[in-house]
Order: sequence, then structure tokens, then C-alpha cells
Amino acid sequence: MDDNVKENALSVLESWILSNNSVILDNFHEIQTSGIEITEEWKKLYEFWLSLKQDLSNSCIDDEIEIVKINHDNGSLNEKIIPSGLKRKRKLLRFPTRKKKPTHTKYEDSREKASHIFSWMISNVDVKQFMDEYWEKDFLHVKRNNSQYYKKVLSTVEIDRILRKNYIMFTKNIDITTYINGVRKTHNPEGRAYASTVWDLYSTGASVRFLNPQTYSNPVWKICEGLQDAFGCFVGANVYLTPPGTQGFAPHYDDIEAFVLQLEGKKRWRVYRPRSQAEECALVSSPNLSEEDLEEPDLDVVLEAGDLLYFPRGFIHQANALPDVHSLHITVSSFQNNSWANFLEQAVPAALKIATSENPEFRRGLPLDYLSYMGLVHSDNNDIQKMDLRKLFREKARFLMDFLADMLPLDSAADQMGKKLIHDALPPILSHDERVRTIYNGGEHWEDNDVVNRVEITPDTKIRFLKANIARLIMEEDEIRLYFSTENSREYHELFPEEPPYLVIESHLAPGVEQLILSYPRFMSVSKLALEDLTSKIELTAMLWEKGIVITKKPLISGFDG
Repeated sequence: MDDNVKENALSVLESWILSNNSVILDNFHEIQTSGIEITEEWKKLYEFWLSLKQDLSNSCIDDEIEIVKINHDNGSLNEKIIPSGLKRKRKLLRFPTRKKKPTHTKYEDSREKASHIFSWMISNVDVKQFMDEYWEKDFLHVKRNNSQYYKKVLSTVEIDRILRKNYIMFTKNIDITTYINGVRKTHNPEGRAYASTVWDLYSTGASVRFLNPQTYSNPVWKICEGLQDAFGCFVGANVYLTPPGTQGFAPHYDDIEAFVLQLEGKKRWRVYRPRSQAEECALVSSPNLSEEDLEEPDLDVVLEAGDLLYFPRGFIHQANALPDVHSLHITVSSFQNNSWANFLEQAVPAALKIATSENPEFRRGLPLDYLSYMGLVHSDNNDIQKMDLRKLFREKARFLMDFLADMLPLDSAADQMGKKLIHDALPPILSHDERVRTIYNGGEHWEDNDVVNRVEITPDTKIRFLKANIARLIMEEDEIRLYFSTENSREYHELFPEEPPYLVIESHLAPGVEQLILSYPRFMSVSKLALEDLTSKIELTAMLWEKGIVITKKPLISGFDG
């Protein structure tokens, strides 16, 4: 079969399977649930597509994904958008289609999308099995024998394009590292990381670490942003490019749950389980370790393109590229500062404040002579009288701690952790269909020398929150605040270094916000909001719409253009 014909067929099917910018899945069920009405022709075409994928593995799509529309009048598929990243225009074949009811988006619930991305990332292992057997417990190696599995995530060619197109800085965005004879060094020049400079350093045997690829790569942004709803916390990424036969980093353990996706080449990984309980689920990364600190690895494996390696916090690891090929991998990271300890850091100080105000025992003075029997020098004292006093002191402290536990403001602490997620989160990545139903691309715009599509929210407009964790309602400093992440930058804390933006919600509007949060992902008419009058309902909806927090069920259409 001619390669051009193969490419055309693959283009048609990829446009369907990648609808709404979802990650490609080799699963016919995904086509069936994507809103396409399946015909026998499409079933045959899907089987055909599977046989073509390997032949056309080097398809020329950069970050952006083709968007196509159905022309039901003549049964053809026509290109609607040719993104700038498309290196050569594909001709689209004509196939018979059936009319179908239009659908807005593949995933109306962002948590379903998150589950979909996570399942794709660890594919070959069931999610429940992974959480039961591996999550925070042990490493997992997934051998796929499919070098193209993560092909669309990132490549060295794309890194070169990013370096040339963007103002990338050494140290802030790029690290140049070596690990030679047990010595780890960083070789960052000052200033901008020009592509030619980076490749010159790489050619001398130095590794390149790209610290925030999600800021510059749409596929990486899509993965990290989507997974935030799976993990309930910020998800970041680093990319590592290692020359053949070299190692860029010393053995160490991290404070993140690490998912290593091998993108190109090969890399040998050695992983060591925690040496003591002190290293399990580590909250702080270790310093560089030496080979003398280690025993035999618990896992010694070579990752090839398409393979996955997962290991929890506190698992020591080191990796080196094989002598005959470079290595490119991305580490997707989660659960940094998302432990019970971090939660209690929010809850315990607040509980102490509450307990102190309510229980006079917390306000009573310490024993006059407690310094004579408490402290390091008295900890091993065998004096019976002092030992009795120490026992009484511990019992008093335990009594107060038991009372303190009952005062823990668990909901308030959860809200503070939710606020942290809002602050850290990547901004939402939206499909074209979602954009036209939000402030981002809906409503008024400029056309033919005038403002058109002057829309208004009506009682019949149906709305819901844009994403499951797009906003957090909190009582703070004697006012009701709705923190939201829609105005965040793709660069961590770039625009809001101290705290995320928020709306002050008047008390009479708060029930409407609560209703929208609890009803997600269902749409509801503005008239159904649990507020006293229509004016309040329209006021709240307009406020949320203007910050990109809500999405409408259908695009708003103007009735006011003259």
C-alpha cells in the first residue's frame, strides 16, 4: 500500500481518537465512548489503523492536535484548523458517516479525564492493583516493547524548538550536570540558554535537566494539569537528556512520587528500597549519596523507549545512559508536601488556638520548678523524686494533647490544603469546544470593525464549575473567599507568589457557590441557584463567568447584535 494512502487513513483516525486533545489510547472502547457512532466501515478502519501505526510512527504533529469537523451533507471529513506545529499538510480521505447528535466534550467531569490519563500512563497495570500493591510501597517497572507509546509527549527535536523559540534561562529552566568518579557537579552558565550553547555542553558529555517542561510543552502541560484531579495536588515534571555512556546525577532519594516515562533511547536504572523507617515516604530529598552508602540494588533494569518506572518517596535511585545511545526521559512528580504531616501542620496550630481560648488548663502556668527536672540533662536522671515529677509532667501534657485532638479543625485544614492546590495548580487546558463555552473564547469579540456577540446570562443559561478543583470556598479573615486557579500561569507561582487570587463572596451569594460545588459535574439553570432573587443569581453567575470559573452547557449566543 502506498505510504501516502496509509498516512491519510492514519490522519483521519487520529483526528477522531485525539478528539478534545485527549491522549491517544490503543483501545476500541475509547472510540465507542467518544461520541462517534460506529459503522462497519469504521470498525474495519480502526483495525486498519492499528496496522498502520507502526508504519507511520514518525507522523509530523508537534504540540497542537488536528481539529476536524464532519460535513454531513457530503459525508466528508474536512480540515478545520491547520495548527502552526503541523509540518506538512495531510490530505483527508472521505468516508461515509452517519448523522449524530453533537457532543460538547469527551469528558464533562475532569476527574474522569484525570483517571483516563493516569490509566494511560501506567497502562498494562490496573489502577486499583497499582494503588493497592505499589503506591507509596514499592517500585514498579512496566515493560511495553512499544517504543512509540510515549512518542507524542516530548522529543529532543521539540526541546531544540523550545530552546530556540522561548527565553529559557540556565538555573531557572535548565541545569547542566555531570557525575564523574563519584563527584556531582553543576555547570550552568549565566543568562539565557541558547540552543547552540546547550548542545555544545551536551556534546562534551554533560546531562541536560529541563526543570519545568509543562510551561513550554503542551502535551506535558496536558498530562500534568489533567493528573492534578487524580492526585488532588500539584503535578510537575522534569526532563532529563543524558549523552551515551554518561550519568548526570549522584545516587539520592526524592520527596516526590516519581513516574519515569522513557521517551527516547535507553537508560539503566538501579533502585534501592529505603534503608530505614526514617527514609520511608521521605518529606525532604536526600543529599547526594556515594556508592559506599549503598548495598546491592533491589532493582537493576534498562528502560527502553515506551517503558515506565515508578518508585515512591525515599527510594534511592541512580541512572546512566548506555554506551551506544542517548537517553531522554521525563519524570512526572506528585505528592510533594501532601502528607498527613503537612495536613497536621495546618490543623494543630489552629487546634491549639481554639483549645487555648476554650480550656483554662491550657492557660495555667507551668510548674515553678519544672526546669529542675525536665530537659536533656535530666532525661536519664535516676532520682526517684525527679522521676515522679517527670511522670506527672508527661501525664499533664498527654491530657492536654488528648483535648487538643478533639479540637482539630479538620475541615479548615482541608480547606488550607485545597487553597495550596489552587495556588500551585497549572491553569486549565481546554478543548476548542470548552473554550467557546467559557469567557476564554465565548461572549463578545471583534469582527468587521465592530464588537459582536454581545451576550447576556439569562435565567435559562445552564452552568457548572469548569473543573472539579478549579476553585475552593473558604472562610478566612472574617470573610468568605473563593480562591481560583484559572488565572494561574504555566510557570509555578509566576503571577501570584504569595497566594492565589480570590473573589470575596457576599454571604447572601455563598449558598449558590456551595450548590455549584456540590452539584459538579451536573449543569443547572441559573434560575435553579439556591438564592433569594433572580438578580442575585445573575450577579453570582456573571461574577464566576468573568473569572473563567464556570462553563455553560451551550455557547452563549447574542440577541443584541444590531
